[in-house]
Amino acid sequence: MAAVTTIGFDADDTLWQNEQFFRLTEERFQALLADHAPPGDLVSRLLEAEKRNLAHYGFGIKGFTLSMIETAVEVTGGKVPAAVIGQILEAGREMLSHPVETLPHAADTLARLAGHYRIVLITKGDLFDQERKLAQSGLGDMFDAVEIVSDKSAATYERIFARHGDGADTAMMIGNSLKSDVVPAIRAGSWGVFVPHPLTWVFEHVEPPLGEPQFRELVHLGELPELLEKIGSVSV
Repeated sequence: MAAVTTIGFDADDTLWQNEQFFRLTEERFQALLADHAPPGDLVSRLLEAEKRNLAHYGFGIKGFTLSMIETAVEVTGGKVPAAVIGQILEAGREMLSHPVETLPHAADTLARLAGHYRIVLITKGDLFDQERKLAQSGLGDMFDAVEIVSDKSAATYERIFARHGDGADTAMMIGNSLKSDVVPAIRAGSWGVFVPHPLTWVFEHVEPPLGEPQFRELVHLGELPELLEKIGSVSV
């Protein structure tokens, strides 16, 4: 296997907290519609709406907010009060302005790798929101390139690692989503490194590719430099 020269990092729930804000908003949504649907049923219907709407709105808070409104309309038979719609919109605005909380080891690990590898942020979601979080995180200067994409596939990684590196076969992708960060990167010919987060969205769950020689799992990002040394990459 070729030595790693380029490392891609996912953003949400890999470098900073994200899913926890969706969970808190879901709880608020359940309270707003408590008279119309049981909490478990409401969450299931919201998830189905999110899945349906991915092709229309993409990933991110704006699509999530629209899916909450759609679900509210459905469970109330089209009679959702305007005040409830207003509170859902306000919840979405609050999510778009929450402070950025970087995860442990994120800043230190990026600082150790910078200068030894090409470091690329590869994230999906709303353009403005991802740009805001990157700016507030204080991590922006550590990346050689930033790619905000609508979705992550093997073709996405092939294109990005060819543009910003020496190709997918000399690249590694780090993230908390097996479905988006790890499996498609491996299919593109890269290393795929899974760093689990306890609140990863259910839509991102797939079975780990345990039989793949270029699959690795870490407890936290601080273990990444040691992994790179073990696979024969640059010592940092």
